[in-house]
Amino acid sequence: MTTHHHNPSPGRAAGAESTRAARPVRQAGPDYPLTRVHRISPYQLTVADVADHSGLPPDLVRRFVALGLVDAERDARGRLWFRAGAPSAIARVQRLRAGLCLNYAAVGLVLDLLDRIDRLETALRRSERAAKEPTTWT
Repeated sequence: MTTHHHNPSPGRAAGAESTRAARPVRQAGPDYPLTRVHRISPYQLTVADVADHSGLPPDLVRRFVALGLVDAERDARGRLWFRAGAPSAIARVQRLRAGLCLNYAAVGLVLDLLDRIDRLETALRRSERAAKEPTTWT
């Protein structure tokens, strides 16, 4: 049985419950004597997990969070939880830092610009597809 950790959703105060995200898991019979509430969250990795996958010390992972280079959320106990893509995001930060000889503040700026370029390119592709679709009037 997979255990999901209870984490408040981003943007909510610590300890705030989301009734939409929680669902009771009830199993009848002697094999399932307990009733538990599991929250489905995209934030499943701990600091230790991310550090192990990234090959970095946990303190550096925490520093990346503090600098806004990697997204994480804190649960009611103050523990950090990461999405599955966090090790990839950290690898991207390290490539930018090493390849362009940037400090972490500059890496954050470059990441913001790259994200903006990606959003603009996506919007451009959508508008080009919309322009190519024939307009039908009924």
